[in-house]
Amino acid sequence: MGVSLTGMVAGKTITIKELAGKVFVVDAYNTLYQFLTTIRGPDGAPLTDRNGNVTSHLMGLFSRVTKLQQEGLKLVFVFDGKAPDLKRAERERRQRLKNEAQASYDAAAKAEDVEGMKKYAGRTARLTREIAEEAKELLRALGVPIVQAPSEGEAQAAHMVKRGDAWALISQDYDCLLFGTPRMVKNLSITQRKKKPGAFATTMVEPELVVLEDVLRELDVTHDQLIALGLLVGTDFNIGGVHGIGPKKGLGLIKGHDDLSAVFAAVGWEFPFSWEDAFNLFKEMPVTDDYELRWRGAEPDAVRSLLVEKHDFSAARVDAVLERLEKQGKVRAQKGLGDFF
Repeated sequence: MGVSLTGMVAGKTITIKELAGKVFVVDAYNTLYQFLTTIRGPDGAPLTDRNGNVTSHLMGLFSRVTKLQQEGLKLVFVFDGKAPDLKRAERERRQRLKNEAQASYDAAAKAEDVEGMKKYAGRTARLTREIAEEAKELLRALGVPIVQAPSEGEAQAAHMVKRGDAWALISQDYDCLLFGTPRMVKNLSITQRKKKPGAFATTMVEPELVVLEDVLRELDVTHDQLIALGLLVGTDFNIGGVHGIGPKKGLGLIKGHDDLSAVFAAVGWEFPFSWEDAFNLFKEMPVTDDYELRWRGAEPDAVRSLLVEKHDFSAARVDAVLERLEKQGKVRAQKGLGDFF
């Protein structure tokens, strides 16, 4: 879901070539949900192998990771750990909506209503433990480092950018700004397309760099005030935010009070926990420094075993991608050696 600051946060267009050689940390769950939601058949059903196992996440991950690797980007994927207790309501809400969407999808399928199936398909996406484990298996086979977060993946990813272990965080959600990432990159897709909200369709986009320091300066707020603004309009911890408060009104309230307590006293905080508890999650979310970032080359046999032998991917297509990846790696190695001499 993420925090809704659209129209308030400005970034600048950037090309993928400008990002070559830099390290990027990716919120794995966020990315996998994107693939499970958008990579589907004509009737909206997810891609599956001959045994009915979902493969949309593997298709998206293999395609995007290898293409970005060929462009010279170094990726690190961070996986969620234990969700904060305050996020329980959001998990329950999402589960309820998925159950409702699944019932509507099943009804449309029974009636052979393809348009109805398309309408509800993306809303039924579920990221299971098995899907997450297979994603890790593929990433390891592609030589991509994996970091296990103790709690929220975006908090861990932001921490890694703040430490200087990554240049930026790849995400579509502005939550990472609340967690304090110095830089984030949106719309980082080789196809330069992203899914339209609430529709089984895509629109053209370009990569966009958002710098936290620039955002704070343009809005004329501190980072604490930005977090408070996020809470006013709604985050994953307080769904929907404060009734009647949008980004512009919220910004005016933030600037109109000397302290944050006065802001939340003025609007009325009606959630079953204090605003301070939610605020502190963005300031004190558990993170770890216990990780190792080593980029190894792809292991073709491991990739083929998972994709081709287990999930029926085209051997010719997988081998073609692996060959291009190997060739590009050799070209970059030769360029690096030439620079040395």
